[in-house]
Amino acid sequence: MIKSYPTKPIDKITQPVQRFIQQEKSGGLLLGISVIIALILANSPLSDGYHHFLEQTFGFQWNGESFFDFTVHHWINDGLMSVFFFVVGLELKREIIGGELSNPRKAMLPIVAAVGGMVMPALIFLLLNPSGEMHKGWGIPMATDIAFALGVLFLLGKKIPLSLKVFLTALAIVDDLGAVLVIAFFYTSNIEMTYLLIGLGILAVMYLGNKLGVRSIFFFAFLGICGVWTCFVISGVHATIAAVLAAFTIPADVKIKENLFIAKISSYLERFKNLDPTENTPTLTNDQLHVLEKINEATNAATPPLQILEHAMHPVVTFVIIPIFAIANAGVSLNIDINSLFDTNIALGVALGLLVGKVLGVVGFTAVFIKLKIAQLPEGMNIRNLLGLGFLASIGFTMSLFVTSLAFSHEEYQTQAKIGIFAASLIGGIIGYIILNKDSKPTQTDE
Repeated sequence: MIKSYPTKPIDKITQPVQRFIQQEKSGGLLLGISVIIALILANSPLSDGYHHFLEQTFGFQWNGESFFDFTVHHWINDGLMSVFFFVVGLELKREIIGGELSNPRKAMLPIVAAVGGMVMPALIFLLLNPSGEMHKGWGIPMATDIAFALGVLFLLGKKIPLSLKVFLTALAIVDDLGAVLVIAFFYTSNIEMTYLLIGLGILAVMYLGNKLGVRSIFFFAFLGICGVWTCFVISGVHATIAAVLAAFTIPADVKIKENLFIAKISSYLERFKNLDPTENTPTLTNDQLHVLEKINEATNAATPPLQILEHAMHPVVTFVIIPIFAIANAGVSLNIDINSLFDTNIALGVALGLLVGKVLGVVGFTAVFIKLKIAQLPEGMNIRNLLGLGFLASIGFTMSLFVTSLAFSHEEYQTQAKIGIFAASLIGGIIGYIILNKDSKPTQTDE
């Protein structure tokens, strides 16, 4: 048996943190805490300071000229959230080339469910808000918050078959792609074509670098941030679109195949074992260091840059960027006149779009395809499970809040939309949990 690493005093602090980060429900838990913090800040004596901080501007200067002079709120939504969308792009590419979306038959049902879960909420919102500025919010109830939804699912533990988790993940990823396309085509205006073309040209260089075998993360990061992201921001196309497109240029192949990697590692380990160790010192010899460097090189060559980036950035997005976004965007004052929520149908449209539209779309579209024998539910799933997933998909939160910031400039409309998002997400999460908890039982595969 291989011995575990010797423990150090600091491990008593770091190991619980690492275990928390590795738990899949932790992201949803931290997001919930962030929402509570935002609501406390917005409904306490700290409210003025909270809003004042978010409206502070900072940017860069060159020869006395200011540029990228944005508010803190803008930097969070266009800057930090670009990192979130970059990771979404990496996940999309991975799923398309080798994951749940790579097999057309397996991918069909989650795609159908996701499309239904986007179309029906938008239609319900537009039925209630057919004209005026209010109709711009039709994209708000289309989204699913994968962190919250999976967080609720993982609270059920071994009662949930793996097929449910895979189905919801695939659905949410397609949902994210739909949200990105909606932002690109319907929430972008006043485009500066010159800068857009420059940005697309730099994207072409990144794609060419991929095809030529460039694997340097610095190469893609420099061109992606200083080139593509900057040009897209100046052009008027939303920065998140730049992030997703840049992610699709990241190499997803390996430099050396599995057999060669095993041969190289075996050879290096044999060399390391035969080297004379240093005596009475904790340091390594130059020969030992050289062999370890070769092992590291071989490991990097056998790992796709796409997965290296995704693995490194996912915790940052889950535990830093999304909580910051929630704190900056979920701060809604609850000291409001309830009647004012019904001055327009925005809150009602968002709430019913998420709570009713998502369920009708996910369950209805899927049921039609099953009835027509075009597709079938994954093993271990039934219609009641699907109904529970439909309610979990109504947890819109992160993406819905993001689209709200793009759809409405009017603060009152934003508040109404956020109330609708909160209400639907809370009710949908509870109902989804109850249905799945009642219908599910411990599975053999998970035990």
